[in-house]
Amino acid sequence: MPIPEPTSQPTPTLHKVITTPQLWAIAVGLVVSGVYFGWNYGWAVAGTLGFLVATLIVTVFYLTFIFSYTELTAAIPEAGGAFSYAFRAFGPVMGFVAGFATLVDFVMGPPAIAFALGGYAHFLHPDLSVMGVAVGTYVVFIAINLFGMRDSANFSLIITALSVVELLVFMGLVWPFYKTENFLAHNPPITAGGVFEALPFAIWFYVAIEGVAMVAEEVKDPKRTIAKGYILSILTLVILALGTMVLSGGATDWRTLIDMDYPLPETLSITLGRNNAWTKLFASLGLFGLLASFHCNTISYSRQIYALARERYLPQKLATLNQRFRTPHWALLAGGVVGLVALFVGKTDEIIIFSVLGAMVMYLTSLLSLFRLRQTEPQLERPYRTPFYPWVPLLALGLAVLCLVAIVYYNLYLSSLFLGMLAVALGIFMWTRKRNK
Repeated sequence: MPIPEPTSQPTPTLHKVITTPQLWAIAVGLVVSGVYFGWNYGWAVAGTLGFLVATLIVTVFYLTFIFSYTELTAAIPEAGGAFSYAFRAFGPVMGFVAGFATLVDFVMGPPAIAFALGGYAHFLHPDLSVMGVAVGTYVVFIAINLFGMRDSANFSLIITALSVVELLVFMGLVWPFYKTENFLAHNPPITAGGVFEALPFAIWFYVAIEGVAMVAEEVKDPKRTIAKGYILSILTLVILALGTMVLSGGATDWRTLIDMDYPLPETLSITLGRNNAWTKLFASLGLFGLLASFHCNTISYSRQIYALARERYLPQKLATLNQRFRTPHWALLAGGVVGLVALFVGKTDEIIIFSVLGAMVMYLTSLLSLFRLRQTEPQLERPYRTPFYPWVPLLALGLAVLCLVAIVYYNLYLSSLFLGMLAVALGIFMWTRKRNK
């Protein structure tokens, strides 16, 4: 009698559960915290007018980039995002560079957001420790993400919708206090240097929207859903970013807001009074926008770590999925540990710049991959095609180079640290790859 072969458990895969509204929520949720804080540091280096110029440049960049990046995400709906595109277009070395840059982008986002969450909580209840709230946020949201994408996506939809409504309410409350002379007052002369130095903080308005690519494997009908989600989200963010920034600058003496992690409740505190019910309500609800971004960035960094580990760029243990919930639990925990280290050793503005450096390198590799794949794989099914190709991606590429040069020039120490880490990681990767051949 033949002995039956042992049966093995099928390898779990990511669930396809995300709809268009949920994808919009994840995309906006990834970014919306940037409307709540961080951008105001740009006023410190360029004033409101110089920062407005920087914001308009960055807005044009993100519009052209997203219209280009959507083609890649819809055609190659893989959790690796930019890593997958660069690997397919240029091979393993460029894939590693794109993957490393994406990791920096998304692993560094949550610590900055956690700082702001602590600041908002401290604004509401001065007895609360900023660092205690920040660490607690990591623990709670890693736990939430361990229990499956369906619940995480639904949570994203609810909390992002609340944060968008809240920002619209904020603009409505501040509008009666807006004065153009306030926005124009106390400004230094607009210079190229000031505008360039402010670019990282303008990028913070939109950075991380590309994280939608990391959940592409979990999207229902990705050929249609991804394009709709991206375009709706970038239009939403443009309205929120410009409206919030301009109204805040015109409602108060903007110089009082340049060095804090809670500029919006402070604006209401100045205009309506600290004890006003709207001020207290907004500060309480303001946590929703920060929580939405923290939650969505946690989703994205875990999927990026998972994708890199699945391709053996990171230890394979990190590609393990929970059998029950099909979530990359080790990837979630590993990214959380790195983020907590950054939380204790960095400052908000430094972490923002470091995250933006990773994002800009990732944008460059993605745009180059778009051009390369158009040449090498003309037969690739492209459910969405970049409008006015090649001019739109060329404009995005030029602006990406401009932004990266400006960020490096004005942040030599952080840029050197980023480049050194990339060089060491790439060297280890090349050595390991050569040894395993």
